[in-house]
Amino acid sequence: MSFSILKQIGDAQKKKAVVDVRSGDTVRVTQKIKEGGKFRLQVFEGVVIRVERKESHTARIVVRKVTSGVGVEKSYLIHSPLVEKIEITKRSKVRRNNLSYLRERSGKSARLSSKDFDRAAVNDVTVEEEPEEDTSKESAPEGTSKEVVEEKSAGEVEETKAEKIKEEPKDKVEEEKA
Repeated sequence: MSFSILKQIGDAQKKKAVVDVRSGDTVRVTQKIKEGGKFRLQVFEGVVIRVERKESHTARIVVRKVTSGVGVEKSYLIHSPLVEKIEITKRSKVRRNNLSYLRERSGKSARLSSKDFDRAAVNDVTVEEEPEEDTSKESAPEGTSKEVVEEKSAGEVEETKAEKIKEEPKDKVEEEKA
């Protein structure tokens, strides 16, 4: 029982739509950075060398790039509010999830063979809106089902509400006598 409650809390923290990031993808991660009282956006572009817990609210990617001959790796929580967006620029053919072997390689040996993919379709993450309930039907008073309310007219619903209000004080008076 507690497991389902924890899962519900975790799912509430997830973003509604995220890009399907895989190992071997070259991505541009836009992150909010707070400096003083202001926020600015910083872009980090590199190769995803690891994807962890993809279905969880703690999903994480590790992105690596080489800058001035020095390898730099950053880890990003995908569902973090500080990660503004993740855009896939290139998709490569890889056969494993953890590409840590790229750390020891440089130059041509560190290259990954790219494969064709539909960049616009992959990066399009529209939020699927939940269908709205029909609000034209009146809400059911307590103790009655929606089906019964649909059959009754508006005037009858008001009468049943009035009857319930009249009945409540009688019940309370009887309980006080007992």
